Formats: sequence, structure tokens, C-alpha cells
Amino acid sequence: MKNFISLLIAIGLTLIGITASAESNWVTDYEKARVAAKAGKKLMLLDFTGSDWCGWCMKLDKEVFSTPEFQNYASRNLILVKLDFPRKRPQTEALKNQNEQLAQKYGIQGFPTIIVLNSQGEKVGELGYTDGGPSPFLAKLETLPKS
Repeated sequence: MKNFISLLIAIGLTLIGITASAESNWVTDYEKARVAAKAGKKLMLLDFTGSDWCGWCMKLDKEVFSTPEFQNYASRNLILVKLDFPRKRPQTEALKNQNEQLAQKYGIQGFPTIIVLNSQGEKVGELGYTDGGPSPFLAKLETLPKS
């Protein structure tokens, strides 16, 4: 029984590490992300999400954003910005205000909505949930202008 419990604890810690590493590539500060995108000449991927209540958002995160294929692509080509509208998780007022202003600016009507900006901050695309895992999602990203 002790071995079984130890195994469960090890699996849980491994899963926490995987989740943390996938989350670590995402930033929440839009201005810092904008500066990084410009300096690195990368696209900005803005993920408007309801991370703790939106089923399609969770599905997109699990099937696309959390995969090694997406993470590898993103590390080379994207600055990832999570603009979250949670119902249960606390946020600072500054973060809530930033996310709300950006949702208004880009006319967000539902979740998930993915806005893609070029390194100059100009909108070059809009995506949502894409069925089929990371490959179809990345194929759509590849069709967007880079500058």
C-alpha cells in the first residue's frame, strides 16, 4: 500500500511539473509581451480565455497549448499572452482592467478567442478552438503574415 501511495504521489508531482512547464511560457502582462515581440520579431498570440469555467478553453489548452509540438513551435515563433477571465481564481484589479480593455479593443464576443498580432502590434489573425490537436492549429498560424 505504501508503494502504491508513493507511486501516486510521484505521478501527481510529475503532472504538476508538466502543467507548470506548459504554463511557464505564457505571460499576463500585455505591455511586456509587446516589447518582447517587437524585440524578437515574433508574433503575439493573445489567448482570451475563461480558464476555470470555459469548456472549449480547457479543451484548447489540453489538446493544443499543452502539447510539446505547440510548445516547441511557440518557443521559436510566438510570445504567448494569456488574457484570462476566471470566475473562481482571484486576479489583481490591474490585471482585470488590462484584460477587459483588451477584450473591448479586439471586440471579443466569446471564449476562447485567439488574436494574433505581428511584431508591430497589428492584428494579423483571429482563431478559436480548432479540432484535431496542434497540427491543424499550427497550420492556421503558419498562413498568417509575419510582419
